[in-house]
Amino acid sequence: MKLLFIIFIFAFTSFKLLAQGPPFEIKYSEPLAVYVFVNELSSKKGDNTFKQLFLRSLYNRYKYTKLLAQFDTLMISYTYEFQEYPYSSKLPGMTEALLKKNLLSSTNLKEFKKKSVGIIPNANLLQLSTILYEFQLVYRELIYQPNKTKFEKQLIEITEYIKTKNIASFFDKGLSFYRSYWDESLPFEIAFYPLNSSQGFSAEAFCNNAVCALKIDYKDYAAIMGVVMHEIFHILYNEQSLAVKSKLATWFNSNSSNSRTYSYLLLNEVLATALGNGYVVETLIGKKDEADWYNRKYIDQMAKKIYPLVSEYVSQKKAIDEAFVSSYISLYEESFPEWLNEMDNLMCYRYVLSDNVSDFKLTNKLYPYSSLSQFEDVVNENSIDRMKPCALTKMIIISNDNETKLALVKNKFSELKDWKYKAKSDFFYHTLLRDKTQLIIINRVKGTTENALNGRVFLPQELTK
Repeated sequence: MKLLFIIFIFAFTSFKLLAQGPPFEIKYSEPLAVYVFVNELSSKKGDNTFKQLFLRSLYNRYKYTKLLAQFDTLMISYTYEFQEYPYSSKLPGMTEALLKKNLLSSTNLKEFKKKSVGIIPNANLLQLSTILYEFQLVYRELIYQPNKTKFEKQLIEITEYIKTKNIASFFDKGLSFYRSYWDESLPFEIAFYPLNSSQGFSAEAFCNNAVCALKIDYKDYAAIMGVVMHEIFHILYNEQSLAVKSKLATWFNSNSSNSRTYSYLLLNEVLATALGNGYVVETLIGKKDEADWYNRKYIDQMAKKIYPLVSEYVSQKKAIDEAFVSSYISLYEESFPEWLNEMDNLMCYRYVLSDNVSDFKLTNKLYPYSSLSQFEDVVNENSIDRMKPCALTKMIIISNDNETKLALVKNKFSELKDWKYKAKSDFFYHTLLRDKTQLIIINRVKGTTENALNGRVFLPQELTK
């Protein structure tokens, strides 16, 4: 009991660091760490070090596998939109983020349960709390206790690093660049948890919180802070005011470039990468990191292309403006014109209409990386009307009543005025719409959607100017 008491005291000790910008509070939260652990054990996640340890342990038995099966089907993720903001410019509110925020700020699961009443249905909350409670001991024995001494030392070291390197000042620079707002009396909490793995680490941010794995024996704190600040910059982008978001949307939408929409959709990740993995890391280590900054080529290559301009703006304390947006779009269009042809890029932002739900699973399988996705399981006038104003790749899959539905689609898009097609034949057709998004039409008569999409590459002459 004495040992558990010591763990409890440390688990909810935090360090407040005052600096330029809002205070950073560094902490370890056991309730949140247990949630991360359970989430990594779920079937939604691939192979990872937590799963490997659990599967080899005595806890890999019916009681716990049954709880994990319950967790897999437990609905805790609901969203709500901020409808007055330009489409896709602000992340929707997410109940899972609110739950994680409460886990991070709670000293125990009983307190978490009290704080979280009303966020999700009570039955779901009680089930989640029960699952986390049952896995507390598993987490302590498999993860925390074996790494306790090293992790606690690392937490002290990284806290000192954040203080001496004045990491909070990067937050302030981000505020200026993004034209965002933050009440400096509101602290930003950064929670670390131990990761016993030689593989990479991950981080995320939500509300006024960031969460990051801390690999045991890993000492590259500059790299860690680059990733953490990357996630925090997403929050600053998201917290731009309605006026700023509207200006930004106008600057992109008024540009004549064919690349304006897809470059806009990429902007959030590109800026966070250029600032976090580029500017922050270079400032901390005194030289530019020559390795990959992001494991997706579109983000990595565009972030490096725009980095000199981002660095200039931040160094001169300039805020993002129309001139920056114009330069950004030009760099995207001139450096990567082929991206407007690449399905892996286009399908990262997708709105899919199909009468067959199986097409949605197939789309997710073929294009697993997705920033924005919407699906509707009916192709009719109403669903097309809902799709049209959304600045995403628009895919319509027609597999029944082909003549009627193709005629409807043609009538709904003025760009298809002169389009000629054969309703009784399989085909894949695309064109660039006036909103600079690709419209993709798949007509299925005998073939399959998978055959239509597998290995699909737009030929150069197919690109609609």
